[in-house]
Amino acid sequence: MKLNKKITRIFIALLIVPVFAIAQVDFNKRPDDDLGNVEDEFQEYFFEALKQKGIENYDRAIDALQKCLNLNSKLPVIYFELGKNYNKLKNFGAAEENLKKAISMQPDNVWFLDELYDVYFQQDDIKNALKTIKQLVKYHPDYKEDLAALYVREEKYKQALDILDELDADLGLSESRDAMRNDIYSITGNADDRIENLEQRVASNPNNEDNHLKLIYRYSQTGDRKNAFKAAKNLLKVKPNSKFVHLALYKFYLQDGKVDEAISSVKIALMSPEINSDAKAKVLKDFVSFVAKNPEYESDLVDITALVDENKDAQTHSDLGHYYLKAGDKAKALSNFKEALKQDPNDFKLIKDVLLLQLDIKDYKAVINDGERALELYPAQPILYLVNGVANNNLNQYKKAIDNLEMGLDFLVDNPVMEADFYSELSIAYKALNNISKSETFAKKAQALKAQQ
Repeated sequence: MKLNKKITRIFIALLIVPVFAIAQVDFNKRPDDDLGNVEDEFQEYFFEALKQKGIENYDRAIDALQKCLNLNSKLPVIYFELGKNYNKLKNFGAAEENLKKAISMQPDNVWFLDELYDVYFQQDDIKNALKTIKQLVKYHPDYKEDLAALYVREEKYKQALDILDELDADLGLSESRDAMRNDIYSITGNADDRIENLEQRVASNPNNEDNHLKLIYRYSQTGDRKNAFKAAKNLLKVKPNSKFVHLALYKFYLQDGKVDEAISSVKIALMSPEINSDAKAKVLKDFVSFVAKNPEYESDLVDITALVDENKDAQTHSDLGHYYLKAGDKAKALSNFKEALKQDPNDFKLIKDVLLLQLDIKDYKAVINDGERALELYPAQPILYLVNGVANNNLNQYKKAIDNLEMGLDFLVDNPVMEADFYSELSIAYKALNNISKSETFAKKAQALKAQQ
């Protein structure tokens, strides 16, 4: 909070110079008594205080200001400077006392009030902060947003919303106020007020696409699909060239069984440069899930994925890989998993998906090559030793298989299913090397574990 503190820093010089100038005499005029010496001394101490404050020697600044007070105790700017220095030292009691003194001498001085507000704010003294900022609002409406934020802290949500409405009416909408408003709606759980506010915005400014989209989102969030769909169609009517509306429309069309319209919306969303890659990935993932349940539309999926070949991210390729795997097309599944892995080479799940699929299609050399690279990244993952062992066994490289399998067992913890697989592969390797005793020992261990499952 404390949004207006930076304003203080900009204008504080405008305060000090004229106030201090009031206390000065005409130094071009020869003094009639010793008052000239007093003014010289006062000025020296005052600027020494400013210098010390500037280099963060707040204690020395206070000493110099106290000397100023001894010479002239009627200038509010001295108490103001004392308050600022005590505030910097976190001596809030002394800061408050001096600032109140300054304010008693100049009640309408915004900068004095602002500094006092900061003192209360730092102490989380919301009651006094509210009292002070209400005085500030009288002189500068800019402080109203701070006041609304304090009302939120005090859980006075209606007062906060009233101020936000007033500011929106006077100044137009702003992201910071919208964020505060949404925080209030989320805290209070008042979805109706949130939606009513958005409906009013859409009615008053129907060409603002952002308000339409927010309304669609909020209706969807509350489960009001009917009004969400209605709001989406309304946006399309007002703005026929809107691309973002299709991020909502394709879902409604799919739910209503209007697949042609859904496909059209999906294509518009995926081809739109205004829509970011994360949103596009979500659209494609949803359509992949739809086609998984409705395989008759696979040709449309192929067409759609072709539109975004150069823009598919790792997650999209992974989703397509799982779709093709479920559909039984292992070649396309592996191709997509590998593309995903190119973009995210350290993703362990992708690494595992690729290795297991390579095992499944009996590409054992690829398993060994890719598995060894994977072990450099994840040397403590037992599954990587297991797939290497399986691949080496199938390539008749039994000693290498044993080395991998025995090493992998050292990293295996509380996984009897995988442990049984390790023993089965070790049994195969030792049998091939004609070590029947060890082969039978590992076979029995594997059978015992499987019997417990």
